Amino acid sequence: MAKDVTLTIDGKSVTVPAGTLIVDAAKKIDVDIPVFCYHPKMEPVGMCRMCLVDVGRPVIDRSTNQPILDADGKPKLQFGPKLETGCTTPVADGMVVVTNSKKVADGRSHVVEFILTSHPLDCPICDKGGECPLQNLTMGFGPGQSRFQFAEKMHMAKHVPLGELIYLDRERCIQCGRCVRFQSDIAGDPVIGFYNRGRSLEIATCSEPGFDSYFSGNTTDICPVGALTTADFRFGARAWELKQAASVCTHCPVGCNLTMNVRREAAAGGKLTIKRAMPRQNEAVNEIWICDKGRFGYHYAESSQRLTQPLVRKNGELVPASWDEAVAKTAEALEAAGKSAVALAGGRLSNEDLYALGKLVRGRGGKTVLHSQMAGGDLVADVGLSVDSNLGALGKGAAILVIASDLHEEAPIWYMRLKAAAKRGAKLVVANARQTKLERYATSVVRYAYGDEMKVLNTYLEGADQVFNEAESVVVFFGSEGLDLAASQALAKACADLVATSGHAAKPNSGLVGVWPAVNTQGAWDQGFRPAANLASVLSGAGLVWVAAADPAGDEAALSVALDQAKFVVVQELFLSETARKADVVFPAQSSLEREGTFTSGERRVQRFYPVIYPPAGAKADYAVAGLVGAKLGAGVETRAASLVFARLCEETTAYAGLSYQKLAETAEQWPIVGRSDLYYGGTGYENSLGLGVRLAPAAATDGWLARQGFAQLPPAALARPAGSLLLVPVARLYDGGATLQPSKLLDERRVSAQLGVNPQTAAEFGWQAGASVAFKLNGADYSLPVVVDERAPDGAALLPRSCGVPLMVPALVKFK
Repeated sequence: MAKDVTLTIDGKSVTVPAGTLIVDAAKKIDVDIPVFCYHPKMEPVGMCRMCLVDVGRPVIDRSTNQPILDADGKPKLQFGPKLETGCTTPVADGMVVVTNSKKVADGRSHVVEFILTSHPLDCPICDKGGECPLQNLTMGFGPGQSRFQFAEKMHMAKHVPLGELIYLDRERCIQCGRCVRFQSDIAGDPVIGFYNRGRSLEIATCSEPGFDSYFSGNTTDICPVGALTTADFRFGARAWELKQAASVCTHCPVGCNLTMNVRREAAAGGKLTIKRAMPRQNEAVNEIWICDKGRFGYHYAESSQRLTQPLVRKNGELVPASWDEAVAKTAEALEAAGKSAVALAGGRLSNEDLYALGKLVRGRGGKTVLHSQMAGGDLVADVGLSVDSNLGALGKGAAILVIASDLHEEAPIWYMRLKAAAKRGAKLVVANARQTKLERYATSVVRYAYGDEMKVLNTYLEGADQVFNEAESVVVFFGSEGLDLAASQALAKACADLVATSGHAAKPNSGLVGVWPAVNTQGAWDQGFRPAANLASVLSGAGLVWVAAADPAGDEAALSVALDQAKFVVVQELFLSETARKADVVFPAQSSLEREGTFTSGERRVQRFYPVIYPPAGAKADYAVAGLVGAKLGAGVETRAASLVFARLCEETTAYAGLSYQKLAETAEQWPIVGRSDLYYGGTGYENSLGLGVRLAPAAATDGWLARQGFAQLPPAALARPAGSLLLVPVARLYDGGATLQPSKLLDERRVSAQLGVNPQTAAEFGWQAGASVAFKLNGADYSLPVVVDERAPDGAALLPRSCGVPLMVPALVKFK
């Protein structure tokens, strides 16, 4: 651990760890040193010189190695002949830093003047106006007038697309390099760079398609001028017109903290409209970053296709109905169904929704089922991450396993954080049947055939490889790629066994993490919802099937048939899904952007989200729908407010005991300081003032818990492949065709369509050419899809993107014609 050193900055004493840079030390005592190129999340480069300071160091007697004292008995100081950059100079004991002298002011003034020699000064129309570091620092430190003529400025192309999501204004760029360094060092996607030299230097994309990165939007946050802007916000609003609302991203299990910027729009009839999604700092979750799916995938809430009033089936057709009629019909059907009722919930529901629906249906003797083919939520509750764990603390001494998951596609921020952990010295083991992007940073890569996942785990469980037994901390991320429910259960148990038997259950920075397909799948497990081994059988025999935030009919053909055989179907949804088209009653639900509630992330962190915009007039929160039906039946389900539902939930769910909305809203000091008044230090992110959330303690941390030996089951064998057949494996792609992403048309160019990815050997075996269409039958339906030759695909398998229009949830052996 680095020793502490004490120095003085503008007369204030500060003690910080050795190696701290002057600019960061100053932040600790509220002394702002202006910067352009420096960012606290990136290595310093000292390019812009805006952070110039005057540095004095104690004069050392070489014979005694002690400071020479002056007449007052204080160490004699020697200031350098030139100013120094505070962003590249580490602190030292006895150092004296001056940031407010005339010498420093003159130096900064010259730097600003130099930067403005080629800046267009189009502040009245610039997208960054009102939150522009250059604008603010020019007013605070600039000379007030320039000695250069406007005609001498460089004039370059404006609004150049680096890709369809990010635009570059070449004239505004000050060549600080923040965007280039972020993409290279933090995102790991060096797809933009400097082009040309001197005053002709500019940012250019070097990928096809342009700016090919899932993290491109972050560059617009850290750009200190209006050079980089997003396609959805460019010329969309001025910063001072926007209001802020805290939310949580719903697109993956990470649970990234967001700030949604809204304003009233005349074009929308005076309604609040979302203008952009921005990161909200939570160093334990997403730091200050978000992926582009979270940034651009909010348009579903404002879609014109939203359901806005209940529908009931009459004479074979769904027709509009009142809430009273829809509730009465549902209550009557639920009462009649009794023990044969089934609640089928998706991971988009909040904890409050799941609690209310589960309370109602189980209260009538019915079953609560999770619409998922991934198991292990109960095991995550047993040996999940300890309360004090932080992926940002993983480094030397840590061992990480990622198995059956492509984090880059399924949970991009986890991908980025594990990449950083590997850079800090963590041993990263990536195991998958195919190549994934995270392998670039892995210490060890394990390749297996689909179905042989357990063989990998047994290697570590039997001690053949000591990497996990010898580690100080162990984190295991498990997914479900290539697995059905039974195989997923076996894998989850083996992963839990690895955490427990290596002695890391409930240890700091250790535990099990499920890479779930939805934001609150872990919360659904915590509220008693479980996947069914034969879901079609469960649904077909039900007296009532209540589907909330799931589309079984659109996901799998067998489930569509099963719903036809259920006596009564109720659906709560945002859109008229394939399942909703089969329903007897359809309730319009509010989105998470229109209400408050909580989600539990894959790391078991419970977080609050808040209302952002007003809901459609006819829509209600999912928990309220269950409450209305419950009231009709005298069930007494709490519906008055989400906070009251959560209070009931915490009283009845052991792991959530002691939590409250007030507890979840608590904050603490975070480093680096981001989102305060300066804007230039950390970028245009937002301070977290509405809650960092609370991680639930794993059961292994409670008194009396014993590590259960023998979690693992016998390993399933890889499926035999008959001649002419391939294992069709659904795989996650970040930009899919899911209901909550489809309305975001900005992402259409990057969205993956239905296609078969096969390796060159498999393509040669079947005589397929890239781009050719091949026919096959799946669950009784005929399909014809184009072939994509992909060296990353494993032999004997064809990779099919999930949510691409072909209903397939688990791998299937397919005979090709």
